[in-house]
Amino acid sequence: MAQTPKSPTGSSGTGKKATTAQSGNVLRVADLAQRKATPFEIIPPSDVLTAIAAELELLGLKKLRFEGKIEAQGRDDWQLTGHLGATVTQPCVISLAPVTTRVEESVERVFVKDTSEFEFETDGEEEIEVELDGDDSREPLGKSIDLDAILIESLALALPPYPRAEGAALEETQFTEPGEAAMTDEEAKPFAGLANLLKNKENTPKS
Repeated sequence: MAQTPKSPTGSSGTGKKATTAQSGNVLRVADLAQRKATPFEIIPPSDVLTAIAAELELLGLKKLRFEGKIEAQGRDDWQLTGHLGATVTQPCVISLAPVTTRVEESVERVFVKDTSEFEFETDGEEEIEVELDGDDSREPLGKSIDLDAILIESLALALPPYPRAEGAALEETQFTEPGEAAMTDEEAKPFAGLANLLKNKENTPKS
């Protein structure tokens, strides 16, 4: 019967055996129970949080937890459903000031034995799979399921793409030629000149 890898610190206090993102989080498919779900919970220690933050180019990462279950789907496939929570700190895209965000993300993967729905492409020396119907939650089933890899991938996809600090704004750019009045961003927008021309025409007294 399959068991969730046990954390070096023992029970997580939630009734499930906890794992940490160090080792033992690669589950062999042959060891998974067919008739009931296999629960998992990953709470990485501080040194692993630091490593993950460096990999994802974060300024900080804390309160990371990945928990869920893996259960059989039919005779040959397996489904992972879980939840990922983390507090991340990223540089503001404008000022580079630290921006802290709480990430809460549902995670789902279906590992399928029949790989006919995938194309395999070579990226340098690495072979990658491409889902033909565009469903990124489906992956080819191998001999094992790497929970750490799923954690990092899911966190990377859940990160805010353009973190912005409160009050941060791009400075207005002015366009001008020597001796001319400066043109603002608003004036430089498409059709801004035409709109002003029409407005001036409407305000001109008719003879």
